[in-house]
Amino acid sequence: MALAIAAVLIGTACGSPLAASADDSSGAAVFPGGLYLDAKSPASIEEDALRASGDTVSADLVHVIASQPTAVWLGDWFSDDLLTRVIARHVAAAKEQGTTLVFVTYAIPNRDCGGYSAGGFDASQYLDWNRTIAGSLAGTKAVVLIEPDSLSMLSSTKCAGEAARRLPLIGQAVDILNGAGLTTYLDGGNSRWLSPTVQAGWLTQAGIARAHGFYTNVSNFNPEQAERDYAGRVSSRVGWKHFVIDGSRNGAGWTGTWCNPPGAALGRNPGVVSGTGKLDAVLWVKHPGASDGSCNGGPAAGAWFESAALALVRNRG
Repeated sequence: MALAIAAVLIGTACGSPLAASADDSSGAAVFPGGLYLDAKSPASIEEDALRASGDTVSADLVHVIASQPTAVWLGDWFSDDLLTRVIARHVAAAKEQGTTLVFVTYAIPNRDCGGYSAGGFDASQYLDWNRTIAGSLAGTKAVVLIEPDSLSMLSSTKCAGEAARRLPLIGQAVDILNGAGLTTYLDGGNSRWLSPTVQAGWLTQAGIARAHGFYTNVSNFNPEQAERDYAGRVSSRVGWKHFVIDGSRNGAGWTGTWCNPPGAALGRNPGVVSGTGKLDAVLWVKHPGASDGSCNGGPAAGAWFESAALALVRNRG
């Protein structure tokens, strides 16, 4: 679906346009050539398996997901050798397409503070891991979304005491990745979580001044307009930084729970935004069809959840 907001400035709560900052780079400048499509994404692999089994009806539904660009997640499940090989494959494929890579880092120490996605490296491993990513991506001008939920969760009781360790690590990760010429975005939470003022405080402490911007709604379901309004308020508190929104599963809006919610639907197809506003792109960051965790009948977090994937497509308006 074409983006209808290409030339629109992001508004404040009352709908008035935001003043432009000195950084007027558009989404097209950040994502030259458009968004990278992984031909071997989990959805593509599942589509091929369904066709091989003769289930063309389900395969056609999964194709709706597989045909769209999604971010590439990098985490502690990749050894250093595998990490560099995975990155190299994507770099070569994106070069052939002439598109921009979007990666997500997801290995911060005490990731998810013991929740469904618990894990991560220790501090020294984490910085070395970021250096490996930076070295592998140097010269590609790839986009990196740094550690979903890493900042927003710092306000929760289960992450008590974590900020002192985590905030400097995220700031160092920004510097490492920026040093390789990459474009970095930090965790901006979402419109149903922290207030814009609180979220802006965490972003400021984590080094948003040195990053290109922030992202919102990752792995969540809030409507795009709500996220645009919220992100505009956050941006106004952090020097009018740019932002991107995850629209992968927000087609039905909030349905009452964040974990494999029944009734969720695919959002609009991902795309880059041109113009002079602060919204650079609507991305599919969370992979539609990937489980949120062992809730509502789902498998482990990140595993393919076929019935949920099919429902996302069927529920799309």
